[in-house]
Amino acid sequence: MAEVTGHVQYRFRSDEQDTNILLRGESEWVRQKVEELGLTGLGWIMPFGQDSKDSKIRSPSKSKSKPNISVEEEPLGEKPSDMGPTPDPSRVPVVRRPIGQLDLSKELQMLGIEKPIRPDTIELMEIFSNLDTPRPVQGPMSVDPMAEAWLRELLTVVVREYGSTALRTQDIEEIASKKLGNREGSALEVWLDSLFSAGKLVKVHGPDAIAWGPSPRWLIGKI
Repeated sequence: MAEVTGHVQYRFRSDEQDTNILLRGESEWVRQKVEELGLTGLGWIMPFGQDSKDSKIRSPSKSKSKPNISVEEEPLGEKPSDMGPTPDPSRVPVVRRPIGQLDLSKELQMLGIEKPIRPDTIELMEIFSNLDTPRPVQGPMSVDPMAEAWLRELLTVVVREYGSTALRTQDIEEIASKKLGNREGSALEVWLDSLFSAGKLVKVHGPDAIAWGPSPRWLIGKI
């Protein structure tokens, strides 16, 4: 920072951090504030006001005038010339129907969105039986690395091939029990719940059953 005395102006600007600082006052006070802000060696300082002609050779002024501090904001820019047509509320269609008469399935079909279909267990069994043997899951949190690897393969198929987010406990048992250490019934549910507690699965409570879905990080092998 140049050695300038008298009434000075300091400016620092950073486009990356969207920062624009402007300080005006006696040089000694300005340098103190610059140091407090951690900006020593940054920005630039120059004479300001009536002292601009001789500020470089003057000693610091004893004026007790209150320093002026301001932070400049970037202009918002000019209003675009073409903002489009003026909104016309009368052209917005009004749709009225009795409460409870909205058919969501029909409306979704009109938009080309199909209702999710539960994955077919028989198809999943066939696909699962043809999968290559996966590598055991790595990490100290895995109780049964090979069974966990097979479960991840199964849920990967459910998510990517069927677009479903979870699979019921009984479906998991029917499809992959032998690959999951022959776990069945409550033993399977306890094991799945332990994976849920470890943040590897999500638990979905349905009206007639509990379903299990993969955590995204677990699905890609991050946990």
